Amino acid sequence: MKNRRHTLLWMKDLLDHMAQCHDQLQWAGEGDPTQDYLADSLLGDLVECQRLCEELKAPRGRRPSRSLALS
Repeated sequence: MKNRRHTLLWMKDLLDHMAQCHDQLQWAGEGDPTQDYLADSLLGDLVECQRLCEELKAPRGRRPSRSLALS
């Protein structure tokens, strides 16, 4: 149960960070290097969120795959 709580708190922190990046991205000018940095940061957070979701879905003792399918 403690691991689940830790995972959920980590996910909340990631989602808060993604919201902050999104807000900053709205103010970044087109072609601004900040735009690329924020977009890369959001992509990294998405990968980590997917990993955490898979961890929550996986039965105990089974390791989730680390692949990401973006479409």
